Amino acid sequence: MLNMRLVNKLLKFGPIILLYYFSISESDSNFKDYFEVFSFNLQLIIIYFWVLKSPSLIGNGHIFFAGLINDVVLGFPLGLSSLTYLIISLIASYVQKMSVHTTLASDWFTFLFALLFTNIIFGTLIANFSILNLDIVALSYNIFFTLMVFPLFWFLFSFYHSMIGKGKNV
Repeated sequence: MLNMRLVNKLLKFGPIILLYYFSISESDSNFKDYFEVFSFNLQLIIIYFWVLKSPSLIGNGHIFFAGLINDVVLGFPLGLSSLTYLIISLIASYVQKMSVHTTLASDWFTFLFALLFTNIIFGTLIANFSILNLDIVALSYNIFFTLMVFPLFWFLFSFYHSMIGKGKNV
């Protein structure tokens, strides 16, 4: 009984561990070695889903710190990823407060707007406050593929959420 409770508590940290892992791994799930344009940002999907479904599980402090780690690893201006992650979190929190029952279609539709808004701000900040070059085509592909893989991760995370919390907010 004690082992099951310990395993359940450790499983609840899964989304936070994933968020930190992808922030540290210097990759936003790029498969450029295999496909030239296929890349997606799993951190945004993780943040959006878990803030929407279980806001107490992944806090804004973890989101901010994961963004700082990502900035250091990728060489972005400090705070840029944190700002974009927190904007995704804010939009997900707003959608969660305004929705009675969410479905894949409603989550996917609102994620589209959150993704576009976040990347517009990201691109504007990179272009105006950094010496980094912004590849609009690569960013567009990233937005597209992030949006396309969202349903897959939505189902995986929904299954995981039901396993660790029996469908309740954890």
